[in-house]
Amino acid sequence: MAISVVGHANPDTDSVTSAIAFAALLNAQGMEAKACMQIAAADLNPESTTVLKRFGLAAPELLTDAAGKQIALVDFSDLAQGPANLASAELVAVVDHHKIGDVTTNTPILFRAEPVGCTGTVLNKMFKDAGVAIPQNIAGGMLAAILSDTVNFKSPTCTEDDKLAVNDLKVIAGVTDTEELFMEMLKAKSAVAGVPAKDLLFRDYKDFDMKGKKVGVGQLELATLDQVANVREELVKAMEVVKADGRHSVLLMLTDVVKEGTDLVVLSDDPALIEKAFDTKLTGNSMWIPGMMSRKKQTVPNLQKAFGC
Repeated sequence: MAISVVGHANPDTDSVTSAIAFAALLNAQGMEAKACMQIAAADLNPESTTVLKRFGLAAPELLTDAAGKQIALVDFSDLAQGPANLASAELVAVVDHHKIGDVTTNTPILFRAEPVGCTGTVLNKMFKDAGVAIPQNIAGGMLAAILSDTVNFKSPTCTEDDKLAVNDLKVIAGVTDTEELFMEMLKAKSAVAGVPAKDLLFRDYKDFDMKGKKVGVGQLELATLDQVANVREELVKAMEVVKADGRHSVLLMLTDVVKEGTDLVVLSDDPALIEKAFDTKLTGNSMWIPGMMSRKKQTVPNLQKAFGC
């Protein structure tokens, strides 16, 4: 039985390319593996589509049900972010750069999680440790993922390890101008014209369990907030629909990459709790938070503290 390597729901570029990279590493080590993701290729976000096309990578296979399968997780370790029946699958490995989630196993497994900006950085080390050369196209995907996750090194999640990995991978991938690559991805990622509001909300979205309360956090990285000025009302309506499906709060990070801050749009059963989390008052349904670039390091930890997790 082949190991299905899968990233989190609503996959970003790191989730997609890490599934491809880890499957390649496992295959090189004599274990049959295949890259998977929880959506169809046609539903990939624009940035990931751009990256796969640029480096000639095939999209991972669709996997929606983990029952009866051997599963390896990349870029997450929370049951809520996995495919259906993940709890009853045979989990064989986890490679991640987030907090440790709630997956459990009956036997020891390969579990490698590091406090770096991207799963691709961890995988770069794993290829080195295994003495396995990274194929050029896969190195390109990993490189793109690190630039994306670290927002071209501007995110507080960025570490020296991420920068070293970029130096390694750009040589293997034959990329001489990483700034050009990042801007190509940002142009794709921030494109909003003609995209339904719900699709924008779910472009990079995750649900979290906050002391028994379900909280959703989405993020749109933009070159300027003006890009969403005409669709804010529609975005809020989409958030209302998502919140009505059993969520305590839904937040949308409108992150201005140039100004390096986030306009945080908030719908919550307890707005005061969200204000407390970020020590900022809401103006209507949003608040500007300078320096906020990372959901993982700046948004979710503040929420967890406020919810008493």
